[in-house]
Amino acid sequence: MAKKKLQYYCTSCGSVHSKWNGQCADCGAWNTLEESLATPASATASNPRFTGYSGEAVSIRSLSDISIQEDPRTPTNVQELDRVLGGGLVAGSVILIGGDPGIGKSTILLQTLCDLTNIKSLYVTGEESMQQVSLRARRLGLPIDHLRLLTETCVETVLTLVQNEKPQLMVIDSIQTLYTEQLQSAPGSVSQIRESAAQLVRFAKQTQTTLFIVGHVTKEGTLAGPRVLEHMVDTVLYFEGDPGGRYRILRAVKNRFGAVNELGVFAMTEQGLKGVSNPSAIFLSRHEEPVAGSVIMVTREGTRPLLVELQALVDESHGGHARRVTLGLEQNRLAMLLAVMHRHGDIPMFDQDVFINIVGGVKISETAADLPLLLAALSSFRNRPLPSDMVVFGEVGLAGEIRPVPNGEERLKEAAKHGFKHAIIPKANRPHHPIAGMQIITVARLQDAMDALR
Repeated sequence: MAKKKLQYYCTSCGSVHSKWNGQCADCGAWNTLEESLATPASATASNPRFTGYSGEAVSIRSLSDISIQEDPRTPTNVQELDRVLGGGLVAGSVILIGGDPGIGKSTILLQTLCDLTNIKSLYVTGEESMQQVSLRARRLGLPIDHLRLLTETCVETVLTLVQNEKPQLMVIDSIQTLYTEQLQSAPGSVSQIRESAAQLVRFAKQTQTTLFIVGHVTKEGTLAGPRVLEHMVDTVLYFEGDPGGRYRILRAVKNRFGAVNELGVFAMTEQGLKGVSNPSAIFLSRHEEPVAGSVIMVTREGTRPLLVELQALVDESHGGHARRVTLGLEQNRLAMLLAVMHRHGDIPMFDQDVFINIVGGVKISETAADLPLLLAALSSFRNRPLPSDMVVFGEVGLAGEIRPVPNGEERLKEAAKHGFKHAIIPKANRPHHPIAGMQIITVARLQDAMDALR
């Protein structure tokens, strides 16, 4: 077998070099040259009908000539996982799943493969032995008769064995342990991850095999390895939550076959991860009596509204600089919203420490949390509890206006279903039809919302 020619490209400017150097000769950056395979330009030019990425002969076609048919989905028998995936598994799709160590990545994939008894599946592990995987499956009480195991870290060996096995569903655990013989760098390096993932993705597309790839995360919480890894796959899922806690949140940050930012909630039990049918219940503390600084907001994650409790603690600062701490929200946005409250609500908090927390560990990225955040901070600052049967949502602009958020009426119906009687919402989100049993207060300015609490 002819030895593959290697080249080195600069991750800063993209220039290609024939040998490794400590400094890029084009842009002058240090330690930016990465090893990669050199693909000859004449490999496809000599054959005008070469095999493309999907395994079919490449040709130029008109968009109107392409037949439209929805790919059939295979349910995973895990309702929350199906919700995040967009309805089930699609043949030929590649799904990258990441999360902290011990969060449950391997557990949920092992459960999924064992539960799909009518699908030929293969579990490829490079981190555990077959005995370890078998012990976990038996401890969880899973059906293990049909599941096939492979312990291997060389991607060429894996693909050779898989071509004979021909599974419909395959799991790679994890991509950081695989390596290709065509590169000399160590497993887990950027070049090894990129080249190994490229071979696996090409195999999945050509054979219509559904592929799960487990990826490690860095200390910042992002997937380890090159950013291009997320662009190569069809779906990227993140496991969130405290590994020592009971609940796990599975979030889709990229999905070519479903909604982005879809959320699945799981509970870790002795029998593995179980889906939570009513996730709003776990994010509500339901205090015995109203407490200051607590407000219920309605956020929308993916295709469903979710009720979560936002807590604020405002206390006099005894240091030289007031602290701004958020858990589950963006910290810079908190500083901006407190400035809006000072300017348009005449409530200064420059000498107060402000702490914001989302109950249950869920992360809120949408702007509907702006108005609940300010009202919770105001409640804690004045030490006046808000009504326990009230929900709040709305975006706050720098001019003090309350902007509407998407799907306002759907959020109100979800709150009414859980027994809430009052709501403070943006004026533009006023429902077209009255909602039975709920008193709705619409506000256009921040001052209007503050006056509604008096």
